[in-house]
Amino acid sequence: MQKSIIVASIVEQIKQPIQGEMKLFEKKFYESMQSKVPLLDKVTRFIVTTKGKQMRPMFVFLTAKLVGEVNDKTYRAASMIELIHTATLVHDDVVDESFKRRNFFSINALWKNKIAVLVGDYLLSKSVLLSTDHKDYDLLAVISRTIREMSEGELLQLEKARKLDITEEVYYEIIRQKTATLIAACCEAGVLSNSADEQLAEKMKRFGTYTGMAFQIKDDLFDYLSSNIIGKPVGIDIKEQKMTLPLIYTLKNTNETDRKRYFETIKRYNNHPKRVKELIEYVKKFGGLDYAIGVMKEYQEKAKAILNEFPDSEAKKSLHLMLDYVIERKL
Repeated sequence: MQKSIIVASIVEQIKQPIQGEMKLFEKKFYESMQSKVPLLDKVTRFIVTTKGKQMRPMFVFLTAKLVGEVNDKTYRAASMIELIHTATLVHDDVVDESFKRRNFFSINALWKNKIAVLVGDYLLSKSVLLSTDHKDYDLLAVISRTIREMSEGELLQLEKARKLDITEEVYYEIIRQKTATLIAACCEAGVLSNSADEQLAEKMKRFGTYTGMAFQIKDDLFDYLSSNIIGKPVGIDIKEQKMTLPLIYTLKNTNETDRKRYFETIKRYNNHPKRVKELIEYVKKFGGLDYAIGVMKEYQEKAKAILNEFPDSEAKKSLHLMLDYVIERKL
């Protein structure tokens, strides 16, 4: 409970320069999802009541304030991004056969897979319509590219998972597409809602990419840490045969005998608690976690270097806090 309070306090500090904007955003976001179909309206109301921390809209608003002011286009950009994010979560729960999301039942658990898939499709269509209805074609290009890359990342991971032949380079490409591309889109869209400066938009897109890479590596580290309070069971990635950075590094740098044994654990004994625990301890012992932490901090430093090119402001301060939160979070 104490850790949850601390996290909530950090998030409130991050939101401080955009509190008013986030409050109005919640209203606009709900309006962007509304439908005349009663079932859809019921599901979208459920989505709003079970929302998360809404970090991605925060990136949009803070980036907009970093380079200018929040305006109507900024609200549309934030809504588009959150619609995409929500749609992907709905679809992910179907693909992963997951029945819980943020300690609530998932949409597929409450309304079954067919409705969940259609709701996800509906949310994606609303994101596209929000841009075309207002002739925000630059934002349409951003969200279209983002949806494509996220889909490619998921498919690349599924393809590689069959053979467990993911190299470090392929891993980086998967997490860039799956996770970092959406945060990059937040920052790029935040700039484009204010300015047509393509170089500035590209710079903040890079900031978002680096932040997203650090975020995903941190998420992968939770698989080895019993201290995490995100509700992620220790070893779940191994059980699901996901090759994450600590594991890739360890297996690449170990001897052939151990490599064969632990590949066998992932392939055939991934549901065997004793073998999974043994592999987790092996990764810790042989520097897999330390290596991943080092890479994560490198991405953090690259993101900070971009931020430090901007004049001091409350938005810049909050984005620095966001970067620290990405690295230090236990949620």
